[in-house]
Amino acid sequence: MSKPLIELRSLSRRFPAGDEDITVLHDVNLSIERGDMVAIIGTSGSGKSTLMNIIGCLDRPSEGQYLYDGRDVGQMDIEDRARLRRAHFGFIFQRYQLLPDLDALGNVEIPAVYAGHPAAERRSRARALLDRLGLSDRMDHRPNALSGGQQQRVSVARALINGGEVILADEPTGALDSRSGRELLTLLDELNAQGHTIILVTHDPDVAARAGRVIEVRDGRIIGDRRNRPLPPPSAPEVTPPEKTGPAVSLGRFREAFVMALRALNAHRLRSFLTMLGIIIGIASVVSVVALGTGSREKVLENIASLGTNTITVRPGTGFGDRRSSAVRTLVAGDADALALEDFTVSVSPTLSSSGLLRRGSHSTTASISGVGVDYFDAEGLKLRQGRPLNATDVRTAAQVVLLNDDAVNTFFPDGGRVLGETVMLDRMPAVVIGVIDSSSARGPSGTRFYVPYTAVTKRINGQKHLQEILVRFRDDMTVTEAEAKIDELLIRRHGRKDFFMTNSVAIRESIDATTRTMTLLISSIALISLVVGGIGVMNIMLASVTERTREIGVRMAVGARRSDIIAQFLTEAVVVCLLGGAIGVSLALAGGLAMDQFQDQIRLTFSPVTIFFAFLSSTVVGITFGYLPARSASRLDPVVALARE
Repeated sequence: MSKPLIELRSLSRRFPAGDEDITVLHDVNLSIERGDMVAIIGTSGSGKSTLMNIIGCLDRPSEGQYLYDGRDVGQMDIEDRARLRRAHFGFIFQRYQLLPDLDALGNVEIPAVYAGHPAAERRSRARALLDRLGLSDRMDHRPNALSGGQQQRVSVARALINGGEVILADEPTGALDSRSGRELLTLLDELNAQGHTIILVTHDPDVAARAGRVIEVRDGRIIGDRRNRPLPPPSAPEVTPPEKTGPAVSLGRFREAFVMALRALNAHRLRSFLTMLGIIIGIASVVSVVALGTGSREKVLENIASLGTNTITVRPGTGFGDRRSSAVRTLVAGDADALALEDFTVSVSPTLSSSGLLRRGSHSTTASISGVGVDYFDAEGLKLRQGRPLNATDVRTAAQVVLLNDDAVNTFFPDGGRVLGETVMLDRMPAVVIGVIDSSSARGPSGTRFYVPYTAVTKRINGQKHLQEILVRFRDDMTVTEAEAKIDELLIRRHGRKDFFMTNSVAIRESIDATTRTMTLLISSIALISLVVGGIGVMNIMLASVTERTREIGVRMAVGARRSDIIAQFLTEAVVVCLLGGAIGVSLALAGGLAMDQFQDQIRLTFSPVTIFFAFLSSTVVGITFGYLPARSASRLDPVVALARE
């Protein structure tokens, strides 16, 4: 005699209840032959459903041994039991347990997805099964558009998609009308005749009477075992392709997890959007702040670059804040003339200033008058809007001429009209306007600016002989360090000591660059808090989703989903939410930057591909980090517990 397909030896099942254990099954011994049709009957609470759950590997016994086709199921790990459910068992549940987000065809395909069958192959088989069960015109309908009998037939097709060597039916007619119930029982008879082993759990004697063998359970013990008809001759059910493995199958499973994640998110669009809202805000904030910091730094550095990075300013004293610098009078025009003769200099300008009351007609203001040399405008990078610059004759003769910037023109010529050739009183000196400087080309703070020959300040305004600054622009092929060394050498030789210090645009650039980077990092860190908060929101919503979809998880495990499949699905959902949130956040940041560029030019946002890449990377990391715990929680649910959850 051949060995039984299913064999239970001294099997018991207990459940904890407070400080005690409740024994639902007591010392059960049972053998079921291949191709038999067995009905397990009993009243509610007799233990018949628990017995079926153990046979179907949805639950595990507390004691005893369960052998399937000679293999000890108790020695199998979680993945092996999932493989057993996937390859050998098909479940027909009383409440159908169809996934509401999938149509009939999609529901039937699920076990084949987890078995690794190619999409075209499993879809063809699912269509054939639904057509065979009379549902050819309902394949694209979701469960809520199907009658109870049609839903139960879909669940039958799902049980058969991977072969269904053993079909386990828990109260299969309990939710059906009498006509649909009779049709289902007839279908089960046909499947049994084709070689499928059928195990029915029912409390209805009429249903049990159709089985070849009836096992009665009471208070967790088998009290009756009778046969209604002889065991049919052995025959094998339809053979399905074996389960496939390999990298391609793993990739296919990941693709299916991605598709299922998209379907789940689409089915709950509002919840999905609210989940990703925190990510959207966080990513948009981070990208915008970094872009603002980068743009601000670039704008400042462009202003400095307009001078050229080869500009050095020589000042009296030992450095900024030296209170004795005003007493240093050794920095004179001769120093500037000596530097101008050096081969490393391009342009050199003495600079000194004086303040006083400046008037033209009824307009007056107190401002600073800048005395400069011929090369000052070239060294400073200033551009003329109209007129001419200073020339050597103006400097040599201490000419009473002046160049104004735009702000000065607006102050003294508010009504417009001719500017060049007009006279302005600079303290006690009348000066003729010979040029207008474009204020946009100037560095530093805005305001009224008046430029006269430095000799005019010395001879006609305040009599000051020493300079406040010497502006030096050196050759492009030299470094700042080399130029400073040569200036040091020349002036120390002339002065006999070092009573001056130098600043340059490179140092200013580096200082501003470092400050801007620090501020950007600080504000970005604050913005990252939004991203973390968004990630916590994702975790909370995904945990709620796990609770809400516990029954779905149970169904997927019952039809053969591995723990890794459940983790992949929920983790993929979290990552997709975060990636979509990241994409929307980046898009909002880019749109905001474009809008700012269109309506103003004071603030610049510069977006970097690297920043955008790291934004997407951040959203992925957030999805994986905060999605793993809910996904792991979902995967660790016991199938029988998940199926029983309301």
